[in-house]
Amino acid sequence: NPIEDAESEITPVAEEAPLFSEGSIVTSIEVKPLEGETVKLERNESQAWVLTQPAEVDADQAMAEAAASQITALRIVTEVDNTKDPSIFGFDQPAYALTIGFEGGTTSTLEVGDTTPSENGYYVRMDGDKFYVVSLSGIGALTNLSSAIPYLNTPTPIPTATSTPLPTETPVPATEVSPTP
Repeated sequence: NPIEDAESEITPVAEEAPLFSEGSIVTSIEVKPLEGETVKLERNESQAWVLTQPAEVDADQAMAEAAASQITALRIVTEVDNTKDPSIFGFDQPAYALTIGFEGGTTSTLEVGDTTPSENGYYVRMDGDKFYVVSLSGIGALTNLSSAIPYLNTPTPIPTATSTPLPTETPVPATEVSPTP
């Protein structure tokens, strides 16, 4: 029966596992591109996000929180054999190094290598040890922090009106009238 044969050939796809514990609370995110400026976000004592690199300023809370949510949403598409030469995955010169701090003081480092041949994900090396493929959009959202730095939009100051003095009349010198003879 062709229908039974087709169904028996389908192999179930395992559900993608989270890269980090889903209950993890992200406290810092550092993005180091191979080329360009390092960007680091941290939660301050009042749990608000602040930029500490490239400048120490308030961060756009929505963008920072979206990045933190993206970290806990990263999914392992597949685990990769880490006995192979790391350079074939782009780890000889990783495009990015992401250092993520979690509540409780633990940190993890993700080195981002090449995209997969099917371009459905990135090769990542977690903490210098395990190799994975994670979704393309998940890593892309994090690496974009280095090009779209989440500065808090500050209001543009309204120019103050300056008063221009009114023109004054220049006095006309008096002329003497002399009688005509």
